[in-house]
Amino acid sequence: MTHVRKAVIPAAGLGTRFLPATKALPKEMLPVVDKPAIQYVVEEAVRSGIDDILIITGRGKKAIEDHFDRSVELEVDLHAKGKDLLLAEVVDLANLADIHYVRQGEALGLGHAVAVARKHVGDEPFAVLLGDDIMDEHSTVLAEMIEAHRSTGAAAVIACKHFPLEEIGAYGSIAYEEVGPRLLKVLSIVEKPTPERAPSTWGVMGRYVFTPAIFEAIDRTKPGAGGEIQLTDAIGALLPDLEVYGYTFDEGRYDIGSKLDYLRATVELALAREDLGPDFRRWLGTYVREQGIV
Repeated sequence: MTHVRKAVIPAAGLGTRFLPATKALPKEMLPVVDKPAIQYVVEEAVRSGIDDILIITGRGKKAIEDHFDRSVELEVDLHAKGKDLLLAEVVDLANLADIHYVRQGEALGLGHAVAVARKHVGDEPFAVLLGDDIMDEHSTVLAEMIEAHRSTGAAAVIACKHFPLEEIGAYGSIAYEEVGPRLLKVLSIVEKPTPERAPSTWGVMGRYVFTPAIFEAIDRTKPGAGGEIQLTDAIGALLPDLEVYGYTFDEGRYDIGSKLDYLRATVELALAREDLGPDFRRWLGTYVREQGIV
């Protein structure tokens, strides 16, 4: 099994849940403390051993490309002002990995967005990381999924997390058989089921490892929920002939497509920072007591 060295990050969505902020700003560039969300995703991929990243973009997403590019004027200004730590940070952004971009063209669904990566991926296994989901910097979920993919030889390994039954309709849901610690053999999968149709409370969240077999499955997939080509349906198309595993985890994930989870991410990640955490914790404790929250 070839080592996973490529990742695909779909980033062509409109971000309507964060309007009006996302009218002119890509949702992937919304700041979480002092880094845009997509930077957390790219850094996670790099920590997992990936050095080649393809970002699927769309109209109005140029800010993403600018963020991971060199900015000579900014670098000269920071150098002149002696802000060497900030200078190193912005220079390092351009050296995180080999980052490429391609436009999706039409917003035909997540499955279609992944299919756009076909030529770039070639015949190698690859990871898919959704920009709406960011992980705590100490998370090793993706690295462990890559290892599970190597050890099982599966056509796909998908990240799975427990959700309350009333929330499962926002995710793909699997029927499964337990086969090892944190590893489930996927028997069937359904996109955004109603609670009564959900095969379990294990929901599929935005980390995947695929072989190129997923592209042929996407080719066979007809538009599903929302009239879009769903990646979940393409994963289901693999199941009659190939093995798919779910890798389970519980903590360290933030859905920044949700306003409440975006705020939670900002607070928790700020508290974890050595430079911000102590002062922010003191202020937050004072604020909570003054508001009578506890």
